[in-house]
Amino acid sequence: MRFSSTPPDDAENSWRYQLDDFVRENKPELAALAWGLLQEWGSRNNTLGIDLQPKPHFVACSREAIEKLNQQVNSQFREILGILDGYDPTKEVVIIAIGKGQIKLINFASDPPPPVCFENAENKDLDRWISRLEREMERYICQPN
Repeated sequence: MRFSSTPPDDAENSWRYQLDDFVRENKPELAALAWGLLQEWGSRNNTLGIDLQPKPHFVACSREAIEKLNQQVNSQFREILGILDGYDPTKEVVIIAIGKGQIKLINFASDPPPPVCFENAENKDLDRWISRLEREMERYICQPN
């Protein structure tokens, strides 16, 4: 675990810092997207995810897939499962980012709350929103070769 605010020089690890910058600049949009997708999915069995390969894009991470991965890595993701069980989607956002052989959990309280971010959005077309945010993500996140 690194506590420095200076990103590492290697692209294999710098994606986490780049993703933090993207999230910091797009919190209301991500909160609205997470809430909109939760409404579309109809349950909390899916969690918003970001897959960085081949280029950054949003995915649905099923609870079953996360539990299976947790079993494969000797319960190293039990904290992630605990956060997924305990977070309040009306107040906070949870996103699982998947890099090459790495996972990063993004969790933040949203102000205003996700439902309000969604209601305040001019455009509620989730597909357009996803496309725009994915293009924006590509600007922030450099992919390792």
